[in-house]
Amino acid sequence: MSSDSQQPRPPEGATTGTTTLLLCGARLTDGRTVDVRVSGGRIEAVGTPGSLGSHGARVDLGGYLLLPAPAEPHAHADTALSAEAPGPVSYAADDVQRRATEAALLQLGHGATAMRAHVRIGDVQELAPLEAVLQARRALRGLADLTTVAVPRLLTGVAGADGLAMLRDALKMGASVVGGCPDLDPDPAGYVEALLEVAAEHGCPVDLHTDGDDPARLARLAAVAGGLRPGVAIGPCGALGRLPADAQGRVADQLAAAGVTVMCLPQGGCGGTELRAVAPVRLLRAAGVRLAAGGGALRDLANPVGRGDPLEAAYLLASQGGLRPTEAYGAVSEAAREAMGLPPVRVEAGFPAELLAVRGEQLPSVLSLAYSRIVIHRGRVVARTSAVREYCDSAAALELPRQARPDTRP
Repeated sequence: MSSDSQQPRPPEGATTGTTTLLLCGARLTDGRTVDVRVSGGRIEAVGTPGSLGSHGARVDLGGYLLLPAPAEPHAHADTALSAEAPGPVSYAADDVQRRATEAALLQLGHGATAMRAHVRIGDVQELAPLEAVLQARRALRGLADLTTVAVPRLLTGVAGADGLAMLRDALKMGASVVGGCPDLDPDPAGYVEALLEVAAEHGCPVDLHTDGDDPARLARLAAVAGGLRPGVAIGPCGALGRLPADAQGRVADQLAAAGVTVMCLPQGGCGGTELRAVAPVRLLRAAGVRLAAGGGALRDLANPVGRGDPLEAAYLLASQGGLRPTEAYGAVSEAAREAMGLPPVRVEAGFPAELLAVRGEQLPSVLSLAYSRIVIHRGRVVARTSAVREYCDSAAALELPRQARPDTRP
């Protein structure tokens, strides 16, 4: 099998001014085959095949399953794609911007039309990596939505004063979420309190790294986070599954009551934590915890083979975590978008046209063999990946079905 990915481009016949797109013959997860008309960045109508007219650009989605687009709620843009670089990782502005842009395009090709990127601030680099990722965000406008999490190293003690000042500067620059690794601070509880105070001042979300190996610390976090809005996320919480069963249950109940989202990383860890394990997803869901899933490290030192693929994360949640395919895909789409403060997406009139078409008939087969994909962001095709499987001539007698390229025409 060979595959090729192309640069994002609109359908043939579409121009910059085209605002209407007709998606023809798409299959939905409920088994229906429909046409979907998109206009002005939103879904305008959903109807039976041939019922919506033929004006505007067309994309033939026969043989494709049409889904709400996934999102990537936990990326590391400043270190992405650095595993194979010779010598120490470069944090020069041009290098960080290039890696962040390329990583975002890879994730977009997988289907994620929105990404949340954690960026370390402080140390020698100070705010330079954040500025570089913000430059990448501006370059990606119209292709994907990229938001940034400012991640200071220390927030307590003498050194913490500088971290707090830099965190506030990061928010003024354009970071929209505050985060960090409280386990690395000499005073983890003080770190969390300081971070939540800054978040309350600026009315921004909180997204924390933790292995989740200390039930008392998680209980305190739940207690102080319960009243914070717009919300608190923690992850990847890989050590939570190693606690005694009664401790796991208590922590899960506390997180559920506080409305804290657990951001698990089924593909592996990231640079913010030490443990490579996955949170107990079935336990958390059963307790009513908001559960979302992200990619974490994308080919950096924490995971040199990370893919940053939401569909692979969903596949692992189903195959290893025991979730149903619909639950697994919901963790990388609906729940991920909710955790990022994005509006919900459904394949219904009036919802944002953030969509992913994957070759396949049903969700389980799509999660298993998600090769060919078409990505729609704000109502236009922004990425396409095509895969072709070929066999030798002796296999022709088996009359295997052929994969036709989707027809795009005005």
